[in-house]
Amino acid sequence: MAETHVLFVEDDDVIREATQLALERDGFVVTAAPDGLTGLERFRANRPDIALLDVMVPGLDGVSLCRRIRDESTVPVIMLSARADSIDVVLGLEAGADDYVTKPFDGAVLVARIRAVLRRFGHASGPGGAGGAPPSDAAPVEGPLRFGDLEVNPEGMEVRKAGTPVALTPTEMRLLLEFSAAPGTVLSRDRLLERVWDYGWGGDTRVVDVHVQRLRGKIGQDRIETVRGFGYKLKG
Repeated sequence: MAETHVLFVEDDDVIREATQLALERDGFVVTAAPDGLTGLERFRANRPDIALLDVMVPGLDGVSLCRRIRDESTVPVIMLSARADSIDVVLGLEAGADDYVTKPFDGAVLVARIRAVLRRFGHASGPGGAGGAPPSDAAPVEGPLRFGDLEVNPEGMEVRKAGTPVALTPTEMRLLLEFSAAPGTVLSRDRLLERVWDYGWGGDTRVVDVHVQRLRGKIGQDRIETVRGFGYKLKG
């Protein structure tokens, strides 16, 4: 299988060089950049399989860089933030990031998160690909599913609203597939973290909440209902 190409944008020289070496020891090919503008140039030149973006980088901050990348590609993005409670985490997720890791981080944890993201995206599809298959233990579905004016085609990985194609990121697609496999069933945040984000451990439920909000913005605010204290469900 082809080596995984990582874009790593980090302005701290020590962190950037140490993390690059650690990733390369684990078999990744790494293109590093010290600032956001250089990162954008190297993203366009190299088209990596995944991008790691520090929130606080000069020139073009990590959130803005994530937004620029998302305008051009569905390549997975992981944000790196120095504070778990920072508003920057939410801003990064709202800008289109798929996950985040809090600094300082253990190299093994970072590698595990990278591999988890790549598994759910389907590495073979590469940047801009179909975004991977639905969860392997999801019930098999034949033909498109319809929920009001929303049509979901799990086989073709396509979504239409009132007949108009809806562009979803791979993470948004996997989230919608989870909901559409069990319409009317309340899915907890922990279950969604495990099924969509491939977390075998507890994770930050803000990741789920922000992605649900992003998905609502594309398929209709009323299509996914919040069941307070329990989770979310798709209206049939």
